[in-house]
Amino acid sequence: MKPKKSWREKLATSKDLPKTMVIPAPLEVDALMKQVPKGRVVTINELRVALATKHQVTFACPLTTGVFSWIAAHAAAEAETEGAKRVTPYWRTLKTGGEINPKYPGGIEGVASRLRAEGHEIIAKGKRRLVADYETKLFTKLH
Repeated sequence: MKPKKSWREKLATSKDLPKTMVIPAPLEVDALMKQVPKGRVVTINELRVALATKHQVTFACPLTTGVFSWIAAHAAAEAETEGAKRVTPYWRTLKTGGEINPKYPGGIEGVASRLRAEGHEIIAKGKRRLVADYETKLFTKLH
């Protein structure tokens, strides 16, 4: 008969557990956001799929991916304020369903203005603003 493992041995055992979720680093999220070309958009979900694929796991944490996109957006706006000409195009990263993120720098109107300048049509749904037909403009070649 096999001897039973102690609780401490069980606690230390993790090799048999599947790797199912990645918690990305902020710079990983920023790097993906930088890949989205002018005229195209991406949602947090596309970022999560790319992160999960990269790390060979089932999915990427939605909370941290969203928070880190917000951080990347504010870091880009900060750099722009300090004179940087090329910054992470955070306005091209939308919430699920094509919604403009109201917490990004410039708020809904600031982000909508940048998207319109790149040829996107913005539609209203109550207080929310969405990119019309965003599905046809999704950039999915993230790596």
